Parts: sequence; structure tokens; C-alpha cells
Amino acid sequence: MSTQTQVRESVRSPGKAEHFDVLIVGAGISGIGGAYHLQTQTPGKSFVILEQLDGFGGTWWSHRYPGIRSDSDLYTFGYRFKPWTSAPIASAEEILKYMGEVIEENDLARHIRYNHTITHAEWSSADNLWTVEAVRKDTGETLRFTCNFLWMCQGYYRQNQGYTPEWPGMSDYKGKIVHPQEWPEDLDYKGKKVICIGSGATAATVVPAIAADVAHVTLVQRSPTFFVPGRNADELADTLRLLQVDETWIHEIVRRKRLYDQDLFTRRAVEEPDVVKEELLAGVRAFLPEDVVQKHFMPKYRPWQQRIAFVPDGDLFQGVIAGKASVVTGEIERFTEKGLKMKSGEEIEADIILTATGFNLNAFGDIDFVVDGKPVAASDTVTYRGMMFTGIPNMIWVMGYFRASWTLRADLIGDFVCRLLQHMDEKGAKKIEVVMGPEEEKLERLPWIDPDNFNPGYLARGMHLMPKRLPKWEWQHTQDYWREKDEFPQINLDGSEFKYS
Repeated sequence: MSTQTQVRESVRSPGKAEHFDVLIVGAGISGIGGAYHLQTQTPGKSFVILEQLDGFGGTWWSHRYPGIRSDSDLYTFGYRFKPWTSAPIASAEEILKYMGEVIEENDLARHIRYNHTITHAEWSSADNLWTVEAVRKDTGETLRFTCNFLWMCQGYYRQNQGYTPEWPGMSDYKGKIVHPQEWPEDLDYKGKKVICIGSGATAATVVPAIAADVAHVTLVQRSPTFFVPGRNADELADTLRLLQVDETWIHEIVRRKRLYDQDLFTRRAVEEPDVVKEELLAGVRAFLPEDVVQKHFMPKYRPWQQRIAFVPDGDLFQGVIAGKASVVTGEIERFTEKGLKMKSGEEIEADIILTATGFNLNAFGDIDFVVDGKPVAASDTVTYRGMMFTGIPNMIWVMGYFRASWTLRADLIGDFVCRLLQHMDEKGAKKIEVVMGPEEEKLERLPWIDPDNFNPGYLARGMHLMPKRLPKWEWQHTQDYWREKDEFPQINLDGSEFKYS
């Protein structure tokens, strides 16, 4: 019996509110990691994971488009406590297998409740409790849970609906329009002409995955993006395996080497962006002629302003070389009956149009939050280190890194949560909240992320939904793993920013 099946059979019948010390929202990479940390570092705590999907994995479970793979290497995207033993860039299937092993090896399945969509979370200072309401999608029942601490691991975008812009003429188009996030199981693209709109990691995955089966696929992008092509292998890891080094050692050594290289690259991208840009373009030039690079792969933004996706073995570019894929760069004027008309006047015909145009950002999982009878919106709060929020007690949110692997921060926050829970027990405290001092109260409230620092479309569209930050290191999501990995273990839990009661 599979892990997924075991968990589904363990779901209890609805009844009165169940109580847990900790309620984890989401059984994706953050939630499963959080459960592991809770179980190993605070073994006396009871906990439950509520997941809206019908399986664990989050993105890797819900996204079913062809070729779906990580755009971060699994030596850093994988957990620090579970060695990764395969190629650095992994398919969704491989990632789910890895997560399933974590669940099985640590007996976490019994803690997960699938098909539970949380709609409401209400904190009571009189009781020092969260009351959480969730609707079971398979039965329609509304269930209630209470917990002392709420751990938000649900990610940052809506799982059930991708973002597709509205273009003129979309209703005129006679073919199919499909967002990769909502890929139908019965979509037949073999032998068809396909357009894929987008220039990010999803487009760079879908295009080479379908190129061999379609009549032709055209990547339509408004503007170019940066990619890093290279072999999907790690020479250091392969050498250490040849020497029969233990996999736990290999994982740690390769992980540290990759993190060192990533830190160096990130700092160089900021300090010498023109040099880094040329290095990135050199990787593309190794596959494509100069005229194609100049026309379609010459980004206008600086290398550190958006996430850079890895293209294993240059598969995106190989499709272009083989003539199975082509690229059109420019703005779309409208949809037509047969495809797209560009503002340049060029018309492209297609049987299927894929809109790899991003996703819809959400804050706090689109859950209605109420604190002591008053609704609280994420945008009304100020963040402490991108994980705690003014006015919301006993709650932590996992928001990963944009330029490094998400899981790096999930692991750091996991350690912090466990240390915080232990500290509260030692103090006999039932409530913890972050508060700004007189100095912080005077500071300007700024958007969640400085758009000059990081500016992908999904963040720009949803910035108004996000918590605010302050122009002070501790009161923002810094995106700097290499600083936070040293700072997080040293956070003074009795500092003035923490208020216990």
C-alpha cells in the first residue's frame, strides 16, 4: 500500500473540534519538513497537517504538465537531513518519491489529513487558542480544529488557478487555451501546432518536453530571460561516489559547495552585473547562433533581479536547433481564430495555446484571519524576518528564497519554530507575538520586496496583498540565506521584539 493511500485511509470521521499543540497548513516541501523538525526536536508536541490537495507534495503533486522538474538543484532543494542521491535537477516524480521516503521513514503519514481546505482561522487571547475551520472537499463537511500554534506552510500562490492575462480576441480563438498549472489529463498535443506564451521556468520546461511529439512549438515571449544551461550532473558528487564515500557525507559536502558557489554568484551578479550577464549569455551561445541570441535571449533586466532557471543539457535550445521549436519575441496584439497576431504584424497559427504566464500570488493561503474578533489582512501587518507578523500571535509563515532553494529557509524556520516552542514552555508562556519598538514605529512602511531588488510579474501584480517591511534588517524578508543561516540560530528569543504572555 502506498504512503498516499495509507494517509487517505487514516483520515478520521468528522466530530467535535480536535485539539493539537501545532497545526501545520500544507503537506508540501515546507510542511513535511516542518513535521520532521517538530517530531525530532519537540517530540512531546502533538501536531496535524491539513492539506487541501489529495496528496502530498504541493507543486509537485498539483502540477501535471509534461516535463515538470525542479529549477533548483536537489542538493539544496532537498532537506538537509535526507541525502539526495540522483541528478541535481529532478522531475516531479523523483521529488515526490523522495518526499514519500521522508514520510515513510519518519512515520509522518498518520499526521496528514488530505482534502482539507482551510477557510477561517481565529485567534482568541482569552483562550490563547487558534480555532481553524476546514472544508473537506470529498464530503463537503466543515470541520473544526483548535491549536496553540499555527505553522503556515502552504506556499505563496493559488494551487487551483494559474494566471492568464486577458488579451483581445481570446473568445475568437477556435483552438484550446491551457494554463500549464491546469493541464488536462486528456490533452492531445501530438502532431499539433502549439504556441507556448511565456519566458520563465515553466515555458523552458514545457517546450522541450513536447517538442519531439508536436508538429511544431513556438515560444512566444514578451521579453527574454536568463537561463543557465549545463549538464544535469555534479562532478564532485560523482567523484565522491566513485571513492565510495557515504551518501550522508556526499550530500553535506556537495550541498556546502553548491551553497558557496551560489553565494559567490549572487554577490557577483550585484557587484559586476555586466560580467555575469556575459557569462550567462556565453552558455546560450554555446548552443545557438549569435543572431538568435541577440534577438531572443538578450534580457534587459539585471541578472539578480529575477530567478535564473537551470536548463539541463540545454534542452530548450536543442529544440530550436533541431527546428522543432522556434522563438518569437514581442508583444501580442490579439488572439485570432487560428492563433496569435503580434504587434509586429506577424501571425502565428496553432491548434493549442499554452499560457505559461505565471501564477496568482496569495497571502496566508487566502484564509480569513481574525484576531480577537477583528479581521486581519496580511497587508495590514509588518513582517519580522519574513516569518512572523505584527498583530498575529502564535503564527509563523514559511516563505522561501527567490535566489536560492526554498527548502533552505524552510529548514532554518523549522529549527526556529522548535526553539521558540521550547522557550515558551520554559517561560510558561501561552502567547507570543512580535511588536515594534518606538524606533520601528517611526519608520516608513515599505512594500514586501524592493522592486529594484526582485521584480517578477507575479510579485508586482500581488504586492498590495503582502505584509509590509521596514528599512531595518530584522523587519523584512532579506533573501540572504548566507547571512540568515548564521543569524537565525542566534536570534535572542528574549529580545524586545518578542512579547510573551
